[in-house]
Amino acid sequence: MKSVDVVIPNYNYGRYLRACVGSVLSQDVERLRVLIIDNASTDDSSEVARELAAMDPRVELRLRETNLGPHASFNEGIDWAESDYFLILCSDDFLVPGALNRAITIMEENPDIAYTYGRDVDIQGDSPIPSIAGQARPQYRLDSSRSFIERFCRLGVFQIPGPSIVIRTSVQKSTGYYRTELPHSDDYDVWLRLALHGSVAELDCIQAGIRTHGTNRSSDLWARQILHILHTADAAECFFAHEGGEMPDAKYLHRLARRGLAERAYWSAISHLLRGEKGVGELLKLAFRWRPVTAFLPPVGYLLQRPDTLRRLQRLVDMWARGTKRFRIGEAGSRP
Repeated sequence: MKSVDVVIPNYNYGRYLRACVGSVLSQDVERLRVLIIDNASTDDSSEVARELAAMDPRVELRLRETNLGPHASFNEGIDWAESDYFLILCSDDFLVPGALNRAITIMEENPDIAYTYGRDVDIQGDSPIPSIAGQARPQYRLDSSRSFIERFCRLGVFQIPGPSIVIRTSVQKSTGYYRTELPHSDDYDVWLRLALHGSVAELDCIQAGIRTHGTNRSSDLWARQILHILHTADAAECFFAHEGGEMPDAKYLHRLARRGLAERAYWSAISHLLRGEKGVGELLKLAFRWRPVTAFLPPVGYLLQRPDTLRRLQRLVDMWARGTKRFRIGEAGSRP
């Protein structure tokens, strides 16, 4: 029987902690440990954590008196892990039924897999977790180490739900810690470094849930797309300045990443323009600075490589159609 260690960092999410831990303890995995690391929360998190540990011997606690920041929690979890597989699950997120077993089954069949991930379901604010039916054995796509890293470089973005990532513990130990110099894109750097140790499997099923609310760690970044792009660029630069720089074609991939980020900034600017949002100018300046040719030649090829292009275009068309309809209704109402 294979074993799994799940680390749950927490800060002031006592209202979500029970659901998060419950989603882990209910997984169909016999050898399971859970470590809650509370970062000196000022709400009732400590009390909730103690109750959970008292109810189930699989739950262990680290209740800090001083807030040491998220990196300390992630890295302490890496030191603590000793099972076959490892997962960091933030306390406002959750696993769906059967997620761990599905990931482990696929990784046991292919020892070269460094980690797996799946799709996610989005929960808004304090809404309850929806009932998600059990899923049969999913199909999955396997990316080699090189192709996974190249895909990130071409797009300048990861489309991976972090809570769904199940890692081979030996690979995480070899990869090492989250880097403190990356305050908002430390996970991107780790995902790239993990991929250096093996292939990556994308499961064609929902594996986790992500709760979206005003106090998310990344909420400010998504509110201003340019910040997210800049922090992603920091992760890419860090990766190629360290372990990624040892890849045989590191220089090519590094240039490809800078190009992908520039083209992402360009199309983010166009998307902002169509939605009537602020930030168009600063995104275009960033794109032109990183890849001057985009000032004269739109990078259409970038759109063809993103798997979500059609969905995004349809959403923009729908928004435009609704805006046009509202305009016509307003126009008609103003006539005498």
